[in-house]
Amino acid sequence: MKKIFRVIISYIKQTDLRLWLLCLGLSGFSAVLLWGISYSGMMGIGTRTILVQLVATGLGTIAALILSKFDYHTLTKLWKLHVPLAYFFVGLTFLIGQGTAQRLGDKSWIAVPGTTMTIQPAEFLKLSFILAFAYHLYHVRDDINRPQTIFWICLHGAVPVFLIHVQGDDGTALVFIMIFVGMVFAAGISWSYVIGAVGAVIVTLPVMWFFIMNPDQKQRILALYDPKADIRGILYQQNNAKLAIGSGKIWGKGIFIENHKYVPEAHNDFIFSFIGESLGFVGCLAVVVALILLCAKILSNAHMAEDLQGYLICIGVFSMISFQAVINIGMCLSILPVIGITLPFLSYGGSSVLASYLGIGLVLSVYMRNPKNLFST
Repeated sequence: MKKIFRVIISYIKQTDLRLWLLCLGLSGFSAVLLWGISYSGMMGIGTRTILVQLVATGLGTIAALILSKFDYHTLTKLWKLHVPLAYFFVGLTFLIGQGTAQRLGDKSWIAVPGTTMTIQPAEFLKLSFILAFAYHLYHVRDDINRPQTIFWICLHGAVPVFLIHVQGDDGTALVFIMIFVGMVFAAGISWSYVIGAVGAVIVTLPVMWFFIMNPDQKQRILALYDPKADIRGILYQQNNAKLAIGSGKIWGKGIFIENHKYVPEAHNDFIFSFIGESLGFVGCLAVVVALILLCAKILSNAHMAEDLQGYLICIGVFSMISFQAVINIGMCLSILPVIGITLPFLSYGGSSVLASYLGIGLVLSVYMRNPKNLFST
């Protein structure tokens, strides 16, 4: 028992307690919010939803603990193992993938045999991509601005984006793009390439609008900026979310009441609307501050990394979490169109919660490999 106690104390001294507290605090708050949604009877959300979230948090915590004890250099070198495995499971979605009642055209989930649960392989591909891409960028760091190197870097980033787009999950594809952009920028790419890329995006926007985006995606954007164009009621979810947030005013109505406004997917992509209604402006502000502190801590750990590889891993996780948070809150406030992105650590979803904690595990691995922390005991 004393040996176990010493191991625990040793880990506490070496790990990033502030990062742990922020993540576990958000997860605990998520469970309370789901309990409140269940109490209100909204959408038939019951005890199972809360249980799945708690189990996912528990498994994610264990996974993060285990990952943090691994040297991230070893994890990046194992890309030949985890990258093919991650792509294999994403590939399975093209054969046996299934959607949800709200996203029938998106076949991103795989049913777990013998259960009613599903997993979303793309969530775990994010972490595999971050590790492999950090390894790639680290080894080409001296030639990163050569055209040939840029070509292979862009190809590396384009593969998961294209695959997830074909799968039907453009929201997750955008997350991959932002991870790619954040890591490449942090690796020291020349500003000439950045300016060229921005120009290329502007030029290709008409092509995307007329030849790539489907009518539903166009309608979501048009309706957002011209409510009169919402001929199919696409803004129903976002309008209800805005009304729910506005009705909370400064302090909110309280979490455990029975007359919450109905918002589709209030337990998942639109949980921020429930926060606004239940805890008002103060609650929304507290959540935003907590997410900012979480992202700032990840960035702080990135700058403490002992090498470029660790730095890039932290930047990849930062890009993943920060982009998802910004887009999710923007969706709930009707600033951005709905693209099916969860709010990290708060939205319901086993795969999303696990992926978030796996990302934190990678950041902790980088933090604990820093000589200052490694020998802190």
